[in-house]
Amino acid sequence: MARYRVQTQFVFSGYFDVEADSTSEAKGNVLEHCGMVIGGDIHSTLPDENIDWNFSVHPDKEIKSIHKLKDND
Repeated sequence: MARYRVQTQFVFSGYFDVEADSTSEAKGNVLEHCGMVIGGDIHSTLPDENIDWNFSVHPDKEIKSIHKLKDND
C-alpha cells in the first residue's frame, strides 16, 4: 500500500457586521481582530456591541493536490 499527501483546504463562508467609519476601516478591523482556530470558535477582539457574525459551522472541503510520497524501503 502506498502513502499519499492530500493537500486539503476547508473554507468557511459567512460575514461579519462591523461598525466602522469607512470600508477600509471595516476591512482592517476584520483582518486584525477576527479569526478562527480548529477546535475552537469564531472569535473577535472587538467589543461585542461593535460586531456580529454569521458563518456556517460546516465548511466546504477542497482537495488542492495529491502527491504520492516516496517509499521508505
